[in-house]
Amino acid sequence: MGSNDYLNNYLMPNYNTKNKYNPQEYATLLTQQYNQQLIRLYNLGARKFVIGGVGLMGCIPSILAQSQNGACSEEVNQLVLPFHNNVRSMLTSLNSNLPGFRFSYIDIRNMFQDLLANSRQYGFSEVNLGCCGVGRNRGQITCLPFQTPCSNREQYIFWDAFHPTEAVNILFGRKAFSGGPDVVYPMNIQQLATL
Repeated sequence: MGSNDYLNNYLMPNYNTKNKYNPQEYATLLTQQYNQQLIRLYNLGARKFVIGGVGLMGCIPSILAQSQNGACSEEVNQLVLPFHNNVRSMLTSLNSNLPGFRFSYIDIRNMFQDLLANSRQYGFSEVNLGCCGVGRNRGQITCLPFQTPCSNREQYIFWDAFHPTEAVNILFGRKAFSGGPDVVYPMNIQQLATL
């Protein structure tokens, strides 16, 4: 939860959400709804939760395609920061108040910062283009039916205007499963599974 609430609602010019809520108010609204959904799942018997945070949305090809200088949009990255912070606080609160509630929070924001800063070390040469898409950064129109994607997709961070490639998902999945507190908090998925 999170990315689509911003990309397909708050950041859309034809939606009134941005005029109705400031960034903190919108983050609070989303977090309250998220909290209610997690409590519903808890009341149905769920006890272990793996929650993925929101990444650096200002650095995805669809946002880069709108940039005048081709750089990540710090405005968008800062826009989602209150949601990132609220979710971490919400999970800590649920952990304290619901008996048996346990979680692993995957800090996708931190993972993406590391990935973009060290892309070559991870084997990626294309950091701002979609492997499949149309227009600037291949991010103005996402992958179309029958469109031929790039042939070297393992070197791309982004599959299309919005989503990471399989190679990135595998990398992030491994980090979430066995990584340290810099990428998964308060425990990794492997540790959560043993509880």
